[in-house]
Amino acid sequence: MPEFEAVIGLEVHAQLTTESKLFCSCSTKFGNDPNENVCPVCSGMPGVLPVLNAKAVEYATKMALAVDCQVNMKSIFARKNYFYPDLPMGYQISQYEEPIAEHGHIDITTKAGVKRIGITRIHMEADAGKSIHSQVENVSFIDLNRSCVPLIEIVSEPDMRSSEEAVAYLKELRSILIYLGICDGNMEEGSFRCDANVSVRPKGQEEFGTRTELKNINSFRNVQRAIEYEIQRHIDCVEDGEKIIQETRLYNVDKNVTMSMRGKEEAHDYRYFPDPDLVPLVLEQKWVDKWESELPELPKARRARLMEKFSLPDFDADLLTADRATAEYFEATVKAGADAKQASNWIMTELMRELNQENLHADQCKMTPANLAGLIALIEAGTISGKIGKQIFHDLFESGDDPEAYVKAKGLVQISDSGELDTVVDEVLAENPDETARLKAGEKKLIGFFVGQIMRKTKGQANPQMVNKLLAEKLK
Repeated sequence: MPEFEAVIGLEVHAQLTTESKLFCSCSTKFGNDPNENVCPVCSGMPGVLPVLNAKAVEYATKMALAVDCQVNMKSIFARKNYFYPDLPMGYQISQYEEPIAEHGHIDITTKAGVKRIGITRIHMEADAGKSIHSQVENVSFIDLNRSCVPLIEIVSEPDMRSSEEAVAYLKELRSILIYLGICDGNMEEGSFRCDANVSVRPKGQEEFGTRTELKNINSFRNVQRAIEYEIQRHIDCVEDGEKIIQETRLYNVDKNVTMSMRGKEEAHDYRYFPDPDLVPLVLEQKWVDKWESELPELPKARRARLMEKFSLPDFDADLLTADRATAEYFEATVKAGADAKQASNWIMTELMRELNQENLHADQCKMTPANLAGLIALIEAGTISGKIGKQIFHDLFESGDDPEAYVKAKGLVQISDSGELDTVVDEVLAENPDETARLKAGEKKLIGFFVGQIMRKTKGQANPQMVNKLLAEKLK
């Protein structure tokens, strides 16, 4: 049998962080009561006219510039016609033949190295509403809060060959959107959604195989699992002589399988035509130039700079720059006096654990970069041990207290006085004569036992380096 390769393209819907919707002034706030953020325009009442949100145009253009797209100075809104209960107008306002941007790319990094992924197009569109199905009541409800919320759809070229590449592409895309401040990237709330087009072909073959579409997968892990399952399903079908059907499939997280949803629609099924209620969107060059000048340092550039400036490993730089707030927290911690590698270690472990548990971003926590730098300084000065630092980290994170003041108030200052520790070491050796004799006879693994006993007697405040030094001297 031939060896197969996957061909993967992704369609990403990113919800723009505008305060109002794409064609009306209704709020885009997530979590409001059902149908609270609704007006005659976004509920599709007869006779109403849409008015385009200028901020959404700015955000879409900034994304296009960030991924090296060609910005089209003229673009057209179209009606995408289909029927679904949560689509009150009976059509979705989108862009088709003339989108706002085309022909871009981003570079991703995987174990195999750096690879460029093409971006076919970026277009603007209004989101549909949401259907809510109650099995208990055996009824369905429609919530139109999301109707007309501004989206950009980012369509990749079919350049990815593995689930790993697909996830790397999604993470890079999400980071860029967050750095730009135009999308919060929240997959659980649906503000960053992914559809994956998957096919397989024998290696060396130019022609694409029949593709299937996987809809609205809500986490990076599930994207990877769904694509891997679908690739293997395609290979099994081909090897068994079965025909692959072009269709849309849903991913079942619990069973780790994809299931047929409907036949895959083609563009002609939607009967696209220019929206007669909206004039063409015509940009002025001075606007585009201004928006381009406002672009921040993007993840790729920041990653390279941190690695060069602070000699950070790839892993650290990738993790720290995945989120703009985290990257800025790291740099502020170093600026406050912390060693770069120590700051990286504490942020990647203790800080990120607390942030994840509280569902916070780095710029939302009470523990300031200066306080983290202060905690690291206390450990490096020997005022407290690293173990004590980790034990008190949660309290400092919750309270935002100054670490030095906290340590003094709690009586946690590390005992580094050799005279005081010498007495404790003598006491522990005297209390454990059998172990002392075995240690003197060369049973070195007992060092850990004695250090533990000394730390217990001093309530964890003994300087472990000093303890080891004193034990070594007494056992000569």
